[in-house]
Amino acid sequence: MREYTVAPNKDATEWYVKVEDVAPTDKYEKKDKAIEKAEEMAQEHKPSKLYILDKYHEIEEERSF
Repeated sequence: MREYTVAPNKDATEWYVKVEDVAPTDKYEKKDKAIEKAEEMAQEHKPSKLYILDKYHEIEEERSF
């Protein structure tokens, strides 16, 4: 099962999409855009999980595909 993460940078001014918690694959200015892209990626590679982190890098939401 693949894992995708949407996480902010240290200032929460940019949002990153990570695959398997390795180096970020994409960078977005808006959290919503990052979530949208991560959802697309997760749906293409089912079964998968998407973790959305808050500015403290704690899990805010978890979605399964």
